[in-house]
Amino acid sequence: MLRAPLVVEFPFTRSLGPVQSAFLTGLRERTVLGVRTADGKVLVPPVEYDPATADELRDLVEVAPTGTVTTWAWNPEPRRGQPLATPFAWVLVRLDGADTALLHALDAPGPDGVRTGMRVRIRWAAERTGAITDIACFEPEAEAAAGAAAVMPSQVRAHSGQFVGVPPVDGIVAHARLDYTYSPGRAQSQYLHALSGRRTVGERCPACRKVYVPPRGACPTCGVATAEQVEVGPRGTVTTFCIVNIKAKAPANAAVEVPYVYAHIALDGADLALHARIAGIPYDRVRMGLRVEPVWSDGARFPDHYRPTGEPDADYDTYKELL
Repeated sequence: MLRAPLVVEFPFTRSLGPVQSAFLTGLRERTVLGVRTADGKVLVPPVEYDPATADELRDLVEVAPTGTVTTWAWNPEPRRGQPLATPFAWVLVRLDGADTALLHALDAPGPDGVRTGMRVRIRWAAERTGAITDIACFEPEAEAAAGAAAVMPSQVRAHSGQFVGVPPVDGIVAHARLDYTYSPGRAQSQYLHALSGRRTVGERCPACRKVYVPPRGACPTCGVATAEQVEVGPRGTVTTFCIVNIKAKAPANAAVEVPYVYAHIALDGADLALHARIAGIPYDRVRMGLRVEPVWSDGARFPDHYRPTGEPDADYDTYKELL
């Protein structure tokens, strides 16, 4: 059985409105802000619109850095990028003065040291940048402080959202990453084995007779299992394409200079277009209907790119259903 590690990773950049900007600026300044709704509830983390009425919210308030665990789950094996490198608890904490709970990590010696209702406080990160990670984690509150009277939502102080002498946080970059091991099924394993022999195979649906490449083991239109193998290509037709102007960070395309073209290619005999890079032609001369063929690198399991065959362009009617 084929197995391979797979990583899906990208940076997500977003700007912030006045509420989120104030919240993250506050974390950088060791202050937790919430927002008050029309019915008096305090939401932490704050949102810009009331989840019940959809009314715009702007009434910021400051809540305490202490709170109560409402529920929790033990994490025995922390993963890369999580708040703590040692086993910890994921907790929902209702901060004093808030009506909703904040999700974060609790540094505890073991699951026996965590319970619903326990009192905790924020442990601030040594270096803060205006992100949720400015809260390094929560930690159990000292017994002497645990009996202190909790702050009620009606007792929280109003806050302007402004912090004198410091610039506001007006945007964030979240690095999304998913690591997993991919195991292709029967159909894709046969497809990958065929590619290692410089052949491209698909599977034909017994109902609609369409040939799908790469094969999926079932027809996405009819919902029936597919088993009949069909060799397609190796030549094909460019159906649609885009010009890439941002240099890739992935190893497979890191050495490719921009601009370059990535295209959907309908291989001869296939009823589904696959995507691949186009080379061997100036990027501004690639066009719909261009006839192309694969170019293989030594030892590669798949084509490095596709290049023009020199044939006349395909007629639009021959590939319009594959756009």
